[in-house]
Amino acid sequence: MAKARQQVSTSTGNRAADALAQDVGELMRALKALVDPYRPELHYMRGPGPKWRAKYDQAPAAVDGRALAALVRVKAR
Repeated sequence: MAKARQQVSTSTGNRAADALAQDVGELMRALKALVDPYRPELHYMRGPGPKWRAKYDQAPAAVDGRALAALVRVKAR
């Protein structure tokens, strides 16, 4: 019976140590996030720039007059 009590107390001690280790780990991650100089939003690419557009973009096609009439709102009387 004494052995069973000893195992319970050591498992409780391990749980407390595990919980403390997790808390310390979370605290360290939070502190690192506060002083971490890397900011990914500064390196975010928003798309191709003007040089890429000059090289790869096609010139806009000529506008067909018939297609334009389909896009204009007509008010019937």
